[in-house]
Amino acid sequence: MTSREDEALALAAVDALTGQLALAPKPGLPDPRDLHARATRRDQLALRWSAKALAPGLTAMAAAARRTGEPTPGLRTELGAIGRSTEHSVGLTGGGHRGALWALGLLVAAAALDPRAKALDVAAAAKRIASHPDKRAPRRPSRGSSVSAKYGAAGARGEARAGFPHVRRALDALAVARSTGATEAQARLDALLTVMSTLQDTELLYTAGPHGLRHVQAGARGVLEAGGTSTEAGAAALAALDDDLHARAWSPRGSAGLFAGALFLDSLPVSPLTRAA
Repeated sequence: MTSREDEALALAAVDALTGQLALAPKPGLPDPRDLHARATRRDQLALRWSAKALAPGLTAMAAAARRTGEPTPGLRTELGAIGRSTEHSVGLTGGGHRGALWALGLLVAAAALDPRAKALDVAAAAKRIASHPDKRAPRRPSRGSSVSAKYGAAGARGEARAGFPHVRRALDALAVARSTGATEAQARLDALLTVMSTLQDTELLYTAGPHGLRHVQAGARGVLEAGGTSTEAGAAALAALDDDLHARAWSPRGSAGLFAGALFLDSLPVSPLTRAA
């Protein structure tokens, strides 16, 4: 049985994902600009719709964690089963967000274990959940795990088992940018670029290989080293990187999912009262 607290956490996670989708300009990633040229209007709307379709599954994950009360092997297995069912349901609405579901599902469950926990404590609890094997997981390797094995990248599982280091870096980048007077959109873009600059993104490795990954990482670092998106030089570097990645059809989807995880942690703590406000 779910509670209003479970629903509040799930809705906060969905808000984080739709917030990521709404941010622009995102290099190589779908956003609301020029929808017909960059991605069809239907595609953009489908991404938002499928993000909202994650809510029931995320609510169930929060409820499972609250009921269990500890980051146990049994909880990890239950979360995996809920996640696979949610993937199927989301697939019926147009699909997408698989990487974000993994990150957000673990973080929502971790937050449900202690509703008063702060962001870094939630990431640490998610690490403990992810450290357990999913005993009911399909034996066939996923594309991400195959790419991780081929190139020695941490991948989504490695990121979670390390306590989401890139989510934590994104949180730090948000705080720094906000403290220096950046707008919220600029702070969020700097946080996304911080993730892109170092993440071994398995989506990029799959589509562009190691050379392409290094190219994207260098481009993201270039924007940050130019002063970030709040500066004229940084904004120009961002525009150039955006054009480059769209021309190459390279999309750092792994970075986008982890950035959504950072936005979720940034919204904590949440409660039914804050959601209704």
